[in-house]
Amino acid sequence: MGRPAPGQRGVDAGAGDRSVTVVRGLRFSRLGFGAAVIGNLYRATSDEEARAAVDAAWAAGVRYFDTAPHYGLGLSERRLGAALADRPRDEYTLSTKVGRRLVPADPPRDRDDGGFDVPGDLTRVWDFSRVGVLRSIESSLERLGVDRLDLVYVHDPDDHWREAIEGAVPALAELRDQGVIGGFGAGMNQSAMLARFVRESDMDAVMVAGRLTLLDHSALADLLPAAREHGTAVVAAGVFNSGLLSRARPADDAKFDYLPAPPDVLARAHAIAEVCERHGCTLPAAAVAYPLRFPEVATVVLGMRSTAQVEQNAARHAAGVPEDVWTELADQDLVPAAG
Repeated sequence: MGRPAPGQRGVDAGAGDRSVTVVRGLRFSRLGFGAAVIGNLYRATSDEEARAAVDAAWAAGVRYFDTAPHYGLGLSERRLGAALADRPRDEYTLSTKVGRRLVPADPPRDRDDGGFDVPGDLTRVWDFSRVGVLRSIESSLERLGVDRLDLVYVHDPDDHWREAIEGAVPALAELRDQGVIGGFGAGMNQSAMLARFVRESDMDAVMVAGRLTLLDHSALADLLPAAREHGTAVVAAGVFNSGLLSRARPADDAKFDYLPAPPDVLARAHAIAEVCERHGCTLPAAAVAYPLRFPEVATVVLGMRSTAQVEQNAARHAAGVPEDVWTELADQDLVPAAG
């Protein structure tokens, strides 16, 4: 595999009638599958339910799948790999992450303390070193049951800039240039450091969670301009902002960025919902569609635990949003205009 051409970007026909965005040789279905939830995020999910969710996503045209060792202490990678094992390897794009290396817990705990409902026989250690990256990738390949990775992200290096830029980034760049991986990037819950990574390294893609949404537009000021300049793909995640935007009308006790939603944020979500309703669409459909209005964004990744959630999110994605919605939201200073 040769090194992808910087800035290469285009759209071609994907599965069914869905388009696929191609950036630096990496192919992204416009709707991506986030596999944290099938790693038992917050609550247990059965093997059968996880497999059915991946099968439903495939049937809906999803061809980009993202996971990480962090998700369920490897459970997400194992389940995703098993569910994709009988799919043609060249027909989907697979990403995982480095930075949290899994090691035996000493002493073992009864349950994981990282937000996943799994046994605590393993634990996570921060490791952005070259050796740590190589070990993490080797373990991920084994858990996933594949012989190559299309994309590897440096995972949440917020407090580890120097280790990441001096250790993980050069290691991943070398692996990419050798054709061992298809591309590399970083995934974070902030946009400022992602923009710095884009400017100071040669990343192919970055995953930004929660910072390019109907309620948080941080990435517009820093990340998107950097991605545009350097031809880097942006993968948008966390578009529901911890669930606040996942219902037609937000609940009074809805969370925003994992905490109770402040009154002003809740009021703004209701105002956006009212605009959507006037034009015959829903708040969740607009939340899914908004990042995709920006040409730098290759895909929106949604966590989908069950067949029902896949079908619901696929319908939201397919529904589209009338242009009048965006015009009115911009006129009311609720959401910045794309362009």
